[in-house]
This record gives sequence, structure tokens and C-alpha cells, in this order.
Amino acid sequence: MSNFLSPPAYKPERTGVQADADYRRLRWQVFFGIFIGYAGFYLVRKNLALAIPMLVPLGFTTGELGAALAMNAIAYGVSKFVMASMSDRSNARRFLPLGLILSAIAMMFMIVPVQFFSNQKGLAIFLMGAFNLLVGWFQGMGAPACSRVMTRWFSIKERGTWMSFWNCALNLGGAMIGPMASYGAIWFGNWFYANDEKMYFLIGTYAFPAAVALLIAIIAYMLIRDTPQSCGLPSIEKWSGVAPKNYDEKKCERTLSLREIFRTVLCNKFLWYIAIANSFIYMIRYGCLDWAPTILGSQGVSIKESGWAYFAFEFAAIPGTIICGWISDKLFKGRRALPTMIFMAIIIIAIVIYWQNLNNINVVVGCLIAIGFFIYGPQMLVGLQALELVNKNAAATANGLIGFMGYVVGTAFFANFLIGYVAERSGWTLVFVMMIIACIMTIFFIGFTCKEDRHLIVEEKNNQQIEDVKGKFVAQPCLAISK
Repeated sequence: MSNFLSPPAYKPERTGVQADADYRRLRWQVFFGIFIGYAGFYLVRKNLALAIPMLVPLGFTTGELGAALAMNAIAYGVSKFVMASMSDRSNARRFLPLGLILSAIAMMFMIVPVQFFSNQKGLAIFLMGAFNLLVGWFQGMGAPACSRVMTRWFSIKERGTWMSFWNCALNLGGAMIGPMASYGAIWFGNWFYANDEKMYFLIGTYAFPAAVALLIAIIAYMLIRDTPQSCGLPSIEKWSGVAPKNYDEKKCERTLSLREIFRTVLCNKFLWYIAIANSFIYMIRYGCLDWAPTILGSQGVSIKESGWAYFAFEFAAIPGTIICGWISDKLFKGRRALPTMIFMAIIIIAIVIYWQNLNNINVVVGCLIAIGFFIYGPQMLVGLQALELVNKNAAATANGLIGFMGYVVGTAFFANFLIGYVAERSGWTLVFVMMIIACIMTIFFIGFTCKEDRHLIVEEKNNQQIEDVKGKFVAQPCLAISK
């Protein structure tokens, strides 16, 4: 397995017009590869949540199913960090499709507990939790591989824009799973369960999305390339003439040992600031998203209206993420901290208006749209900031650390457990106060990174051959901070 996943060897470097054309073409190719590949992961992520309404009539309780569902978030949060350290030492072209294939297979096995052990509820729930845990674990192979590709094919001054578009893959994949589950049951349920319509959902929710994910994994493998050097092309720093202040060709273009990777990541105080901030961002994201139907239901809002509010939150994320990434590149010249802080300040205003107008569905939907618009951009930018504050050969692990904090601390503990407990004991007023405090804490911890976030990029504006640019980087491997 180690040899199978090992990064491909570098090929002799090519220069000239054709090499430049190949570079431009391959950048688009690998971007589409990681975009559709990551969207594919969302087809086989939280499918159990869609199946819960159909599982309850079969005799399972929401509490039992909720426990099985929780295995996914916990496993995913831990896996993002563990698998990220593997991703930094692996071939992204194989690592991402392998994770997607394993996720799809584990998702297919979610049918087994219901179909064969529905009369043994304890065993069925145990198996659901186990398979859902495997799904969450294999899901951790997706984002780190994309981070590896992003840092190797796109320069620091354009990465915000490219990554903002890539981040929309999660919204696309998340949006597709609902219709896919419905139509999959209609199209293929009869093939497997004849007239037993109550079981059709197993095909639509689990088997059909998993089959599509397997196809996407093959396409992603065909498109993705690990590094420019493995294609006989120069590093992105040489080709673009743009490098961050921490770039050193000798250090950044070799595979690090696990010890070096963990030392680079765990000893970086700025990454810890970002990771803590990310836990609060995820608390706000899932605190607003997951509890919106419950909050609105307590105010007498219908399920249909709550559903539209939920949809509006997710849909607003797409333009918000893209605009945030573009702003960080074009207006802030590659700096990520300031736009993150500005967006979080705007979210405070939206949360206050939301809180004070719970009985007005139009105002609530407008606030959820605003929160969805502004929250996903900071989520994307803190991930990007983590990639850029370390040696790029430890970038996936850095992203894994903040992912762990986001999902395990921010989602599982803050957004799910803590908010649920506080709402039950003290009511929703205190929940809104907590989310406002979370915004303030995000701004506070991101503020510590502002100075370090000044990447002081130097652009080599010339029309000379790539070798001339290479010579300048060899002469100045670390760009002076004092400029």
C-alpha cells in the first residue's frame, strides 16, 4: 500500500512554449478533478440523516439513529488530521479516488443492518454506527488530497479565488444528494425490492449515490495529477514567479518525514490560533444550520417554511464563498485574516437581527441567507490560511488540524452537544448570546495572525525563460520580511 500511494518521481523539467501551454491546460484539468472528486465525497457522507425518517417506522428510535449518525462526525474530524499526515506523503491522484471508493463501499454496506438485522435492533444499530464510522473515516481522505493539489498547482496570489470555487463542490454535492436519493428510489427500488416499497429508500439513499460516487472516483483519477514536477514541469513558484515568504525550494520541494510534518504543524502557534477560530466558525455554521428548523418550529413556523430557510442558508454559501475568495486575492493581495474578521463582524449583526425577529419568517430567512453568505467564506479562508502558513509539504496536515478542531470541537461538542444542552436548560436566548460570543472569539484569535498573514509576495514580472526565474528563487529562497 505504501508503494501504491507514494508520490510519483519527478520527471526532467521541460521549458518553452509547449511546456507553458501544458501547464495552463493541466491546471484546469486537475482543478476539475479535485472539484468533482470532492463533490463526490458529499454524495456518500451523511446519507443516514436522509434515511432517518424512513427508518423510524421500521422500529428504530431517533435517539438510537442519532447515536449512529454521531459516529460520522467524530470519525471524520479525527480522520481529517490523521489522513492529512498520510496525504502529505502520498500521491493525490490515487489518494483521493481511493478514499472516495472506500467511502462508497462503506455506504453501500449501510443497507445490510436494515435488510438483514432489522429484527435485532441492538445489532442493527451497532452495525449502522460501525459502517457510518468507516464512512466518516474514509471521508477524511478527500479534503487533504485537494489541499495538496491546490498548493502545488496554484500560486499564493490566486489561490483564494481558485479555492473559493473549489469550496463550492461541497455545496454542489450536498445539494445533489437529496434529489438523487428520491429519484434513485423511484428508478431502481423496484429492481431490488419488487412491491416492498418501504425498502426502496435503501437503494435511493445508499446504493445509488454510492454507485455514482464510484464512477466519479474513476473520472477524478483520470484528471488529477499529483505535482507539476511529476509531469515534467517546474514548481508553481518558478512558473508563476510568485512565492510566499516561507518558500525555500530545497525544503519545499521534497517529501518530509512524519516527524518533520508534525513538528512543523504542531509547533506553529499561528496554526493553533486558526484552529481555535475554526472551532467557533463551525459552531456558528452548524449552530445556525442544524438548529434552524427546531428554533423556527418553537416559534410556530411550519416545516415547509423551515425547509426553505434551510435551503436558503446553503444556497447563499456559493456566491458568498466565491466573493470572499476573490476579495482576499484582489483587494487584500493574498491576505486572509482581515476579510475573515470583516465577514464575522457582519455575521454578528445578522445573528442579532435573527434573534430579535424570530416570529417574522421573512426576516429570519433573510438573516439565514446573510449568515450562509458570510460564514462559508471565513471557513474557506481559515483553511487556506493554514495551507499558506506552513511548508507546502505539510499543508494537508495543517488543514487536517483545523478540520479536527472544526468538526470534533466546533460541530460535535459546541454546535450539537452544548447548544442542545443550553437550549433545553436555558432557552434559545442564551444560545444566540453564545453564537455572538463565538463570532467575537473568532475575530479575536484570527487577529493574532494578521501580522504573520502579510505574506509579502514578490512578483517576478519578466518575460524571460523559466530558468531565469528559477535562478532568482535559488538566489533568494526566503523573501525578506522587512520589505
